[in-house]
Amino acid sequence: MTRMVVIGDATLYLGDCMDILPTLDKVDAVITDPPYGIGADSHAGSVNNGWTQWDVNGWDLQRPPQLIFDLIRNIGKEQIIWGGNYFTDYLPPTMQWLVWDKGQRGFSLADGEFAWSSQQAASRIFNYSRAEALKDGKQHPTQKPLALMIWCIDRLKKAESILDPFMGSGTTGVAAIQMGRKFLGIEREPKYFDIACKRIENAQRQQSLFEQPKQKIEQIGMFE
Repeated sequence: MTRMVVIGDATLYLGDCMDILPTLDKVDAVITDPPYGIGADSHAGSVNNGWTQWDVNGWDLQRPPQLIFDLIRNIGKEQIIWGGNYFTDYLPPTMQWLVWDKGQRGFSLADGEFAWSSQQAASRIFNYSRAEALKDGKQHPTQKPLALMIWCIDRLKKAESILDPFMGSGTTGVAAIQMGRKFLGIEREPKYFDIACKRIENAQRQQSLFEQPKQKIEQIGMFE
């Protein structure tokens, strides 16, 4: 670990999750989107056509090792792991798969994405178009929509603490803060760590502005 930042109910670590995970206490849930080993960091296109040239720094050259997934399953009471179809040799059979249906067929990218879930419950599908997802302002090549991560957290009603060991640009953290949950995030790339800090700080500030008037109203009501 080279840096730790605390922002309200969020604690963010800059470093390798292989080193940091063994030092953390257990959490209610791990919701994460690990590298799939498909070179997503090098995907690029013409700026004139609306594509972004991502930095090629090698973080998606290979999948994380089995040990990472063992640590994730040990530290979290529940787990949702996006890209689960890339890790079926690491993870046990499960009753529940979650699906993000992107609402577009025959595009050059996948029609949808899959998440492995530890819950023994029915599989579920989240319909959310690529166009809607882009409205978040994509700052990471594999950034998931905020609405998708809110949907994931909402499936774990009793989870008060959420961990994302592959935090990226911090979308899971933003969702957790907006939903009033505690968040722990780990990211090894300084560029994306800084982006995550800013996004989560903004989410925390907005949450505080939302909660303050509510507290005042409750106090007024108590004295009436």
